Amino acid sequence: MQFRTGYEIIYNFPQPTPVILLVNIHESRAADIVVPDRLITEPAVPIARYRDSFGNHCHRLVAPAGRFRITADAIVNDSGLPDEMAFTTQQDTPELLPEDTLLFLMGSRYCETDLLSDTAWQLFSWTTPGRPRVQAICDYVHNHIVFNYQNARATRTAAEAYQQRTGVCRDYAHLAVTFCRCMNIPARYCTGYLSDAGTPPPYPVGDFAAWFEVWIDGRWHTFDPRNNVPRIGRILMARGRDAADVAITTTFGPNILVSFTVWTSEIETSSSSGGDAPLGPVG
Repeated sequence: MQFRTGYEIIYNFPQPTPVILLVNIHESRAADIVVPDRLITEPAVPIARYRDSFGNHCHRLVAPAGRFRITADAIVNDSGLPDEMAFTTQQDTPELLPEDTLLFLMGSRYCETDLLSDTAWQLFSWTTPGRPRVQAICDYVHNHIVFNYQNARATRTAAEAYQQRTGVCRDYAHLAVTFCRCMNIPARYCTGYLSDAGTPPPYPVGDFAAWFEVWIDGRWHTFDPRNNVPRIGRILMARGRDAADVAITTTFGPNILVSFTVWTSEIETSSSSGGDAPLGPVG
């Protein structure tokens, strides 16, 4: 199975403005890339690449004043299989966790473990450690938050999502990540493309998606409290502590976002399923 993935972001800048972009498919999927997601800007400007502290590939540029278009279009191979389910009850105690997972036990900008620790233990202390506990957290978050695209807000934290019971996919992920960390399960926030393959129409308006990964049974496993079922065509772009670490664009100056479009479409063979897909993951 192959997917065509990409985006088009158009800004108006009143003055030359530095920008950081985190828009590439993650290198863990490098072997699957058939047509690279080469970043193109209009007008063309010099672009520098670097790797952040989480290993994500980032771009730096200075956008000129006026209309500025950022786009990429890629083709990616995919197994066509749903997300792997982790059938395990193994959960490492904190003293046995690998050192590089410990950061993902800590509170962060959008994941206030200090505010939600008591709540987490009240809700989930009865659950079986490992996958059953993580799935119980995902089930709770999936049912607790009502998805509302109109309520997307870039400043909403996990504690606010818990209290307000509304949000978009980043809010589901932040709340689940926070509960997992409170229960001593390392959890990291993920963003990327997610196709509609295998789901019935009508397809919702698309966007970059947010999910998370937890460390259980000696490796990282994917969970998605927004959809809460295994999905086909999940293509990782970046990982971090929360959405603050994996912002699609970071602009250092005033701007107007003119348009934002994302697509993740299955390429037709004998049959097809998918949908064409605003800033940062919300759905």
